[in-house]
Amino acid sequence: MAEKRVAVTLPGGPKVSDTIARAQWAEAEGYSDAWFGDGGAPDALTLAAILGDHTERLRVGIAVTPVYTRAPSVLAATAYTVAQQLPGRFVMGLGSSSKTMMTGWNGIPLEKPLTRVSETVRLVKSMLAGEKSDFDGDTLQSHGYRQPPLESPPPVYMAALRSKMIEEAAAVSDGVIFNLWPKLALPKMMEHVAIGAERGGKTEQPEVVNRFMVCVTDDKDRARNAFRAAFAPYYATPQYNAFLAWAGYEEAAAAIREGWAAKDREKTSGALTDQLVDEIGVIGSAGECQERIRWAMETGVDTAIIAPLALDAASAEATLKAFTASAFKR
Repeated sequence: MAEKRVAVTLPGGPKVSDTIARAQWAEAEGYSDAWFGDGGAPDALTLAAILGDHTERLRVGIAVTPVYTRAPSVLAATAYTVAQQLPGRFVMGLGSSSKTMMTGWNGIPLEKPLTRVSETVRLVKSMLAGEKSDFDGDTLQSHGYRQPPLESPPPVYMAALRSKMIEEAAAVSDGVIFNLWPKLALPKMMEHVAIGAERGGKTEQPEVVNRFMVCVTDDKDRARNAFRAAFAPYYATPQYNAFLAWAGYEEAAAAIREGWAAKDREKTSGALTDQLVDEIGVIGSAGECQERIRWAMETGVDTAIIAPLALDAASAEATLKAFTASAFKR
């Protein structure tokens, strides 16, 4: 069974110094991990390498780097370098990202995401082991690439939402990364982790990492509205809309889809009712938020990334302080 870990979310702000300061604060306050999102500037993989010179024990992970924007050999070469800066404490997380980021920002078609992520994971793991590439897949080909092996290659984790991708992640990668699930869905998701691990011939379940949107506040209505504003567009994307329906919220998913298509903001955000927001987000007093994270850890999450749903600087600070080693007992 994987160790239960608590992570601070990174980056800490637009400046490199912001992220160094947050990572050092988290390490001093007893956080075990720091995990980056990888959505643009500042670049997560560059910052991860920089943290090797500014931290001593924090495990640093990426949740997640999109597989479409970097070739497998580039991902493997980058991980090879970052892992030397963070020996024994770097995790490379790979995922498909979203149509908004890939097609909208980068002009890259988001095609066959499950296959593309799986093939990238397998190729990167092989390259990190120092094997010469000889791969012909459905979405990727690589022949003749080799890099020096590391004595202890960094693990490669895979982001997943629904059943097929969860099972594939558990089968082929070293860990599974979840995000933004309604509470009702977690036991079902863990069942598919077990199925995939068995299919992959694993004797132990791979680590499960999850990013939680957390807001320690006494103004739940304000926090719920902030959640709606931030994440209604997420659930309008094809991947997350299908995930919400798969998780058991077909009516909400349909209303979001219809509202988004009609450019009806009220209908789109209104589909995220107070009850549904509370199922996905972690909102309330410090004690309420801590209890929710404990439940998730008892139900299958091994590493909880605490991402503040910040109403202001004070709420962000209160949220992060609620999960320091002295405040939160795992």
